[in-house]
Amino acid sequence: MNMESSEIIEHYPLLYHMAEASSWDSISQHGLLSTRSLIDLFELNGDAQDAILRTRRPASVPLHHDVYGDAVVRDQIPLNESRLAACLTDMTLEEWLDALNSRVFFWLDEDHLETLLGAREYRDDEHDVITVDTARLLDRHADRVTLSPINSGATMYKPPPRGRNTFLPIASYPFDERRRARGVGNAIVELAVDGGVPDIRDVAVRVERRRAGAGGAVIWELES
Repeated sequence: MNMESSEIIEHYPLLYHMAEASSWDSISQHGLLSTRSLIDLFELNGDAQDAILRTRRPASVPLHHDVYGDAVVRDQIPLNESRLAACLTDMTLEEWLDALNSRVFFWLDEDHLETLLGAREYRDDEHDVITVDTARLLDRHADRVTLSPINSGATMYKPPPRGRNTFLPIASYPFDERRRARGVGNAIVELAVDGGVPDIRDVAVRVERRRAGAGGAVIWELES
C-alpha cells in the first residue's frame, strides 16, 4: 500500500529543524534554503563554493553578501568521510554530499530533535529551532518531499548502508513495514524538502532559541 501525505500529518503533525542561533532573521527573509540554494543565492563560486559543497564541513561557514546580508552554512561534524565511503552502496561520496546539500531536513518528533541538541558537538550552544506545521508544508511542497529511515548526515556509530534508495518520495516509502518493525517514532527518521522551503514563514508555527535539556525562549510565533 502506498503511503499518503495524510498519514504523515496524522502521526507527525509537527516537524522540527535545528538552525544556527540568530539565523532566523535571514531564514525568514530568504527562506529555509538548502546549502546548494543558499550558495546560489549568495553567488559563491570557484574554490569558495567547492569548499562548502564538495567536501565535508568540519565547522559552520559564515557567509556575507552585500545585498542579502549574512547567513550560516551549518557544519557536518557527525559525518565521518571514511565511514561514509564504507557504507555507501551505489553512490560516490561526492554524490552523497550533493544529496545532502540539495535538501533541507526536518525531524518528525521532539525526541530526535533533542538527541541532536544534546549531541556532544552541540549541547553547549544555543540553536534556533523552527517548528513547522506538517499539513501546511505538505500542502505546498509534497511533490519535493523525500523520506529517510536513517539519520542521513551522521556516520559516527555503526552507520547503516545508504544510497540512491535512502531518500524516497512519500508514495514509495514503506511506512507500514517500518512501523511494524520500528514503531511510529522510528518509522520515518527524516523528512527532507528538495531545494528548501522558501515560504518558511507561511508554514512555521514558532521559532525558539533552545539549548539541550532546557526550555526554549520563543523568538517568533505565528499570529493566531
